[in-house]
Amino acid sequence: MPRAHYVTLADLPPSLLGPVFGRVQQLSAVMPATLGAQGSFVGINNVVSQSVPHFHAHVVPRTKGDGLRGFFWPRTRYASDQEAEDYAARLRAALHAPAP
Repeated sequence: MPRAHYVTLADLPPSLLGPVFGRVQQLSAVMPATLGAQGSFVGINNVVSQSVPHFHAHVVPRTKGDGLRGFFWPRTRYASDQEAEDYAARLRAALHAPAP
């Protein structure tokens, strides 16, 4: 996501649309194989339900029967900071791997 501060998608300059959504596309493409999911869900809040007042996109791994209803998915905590870092490291590695 952009390091410069933009509150909503409407605030994002047109010059950043391609780079930001290109990265969202890349992440949604590697997520299933990297995390053992069947697909992904991409969502953006604008003001309402935006708990962090900074533009960002949610890219959520999906599997059939995972409980996602509309924009609400069952949120769970990582067992530890190490587990969270492991997921992040796996996704970073997949994003930096050469294309097949």
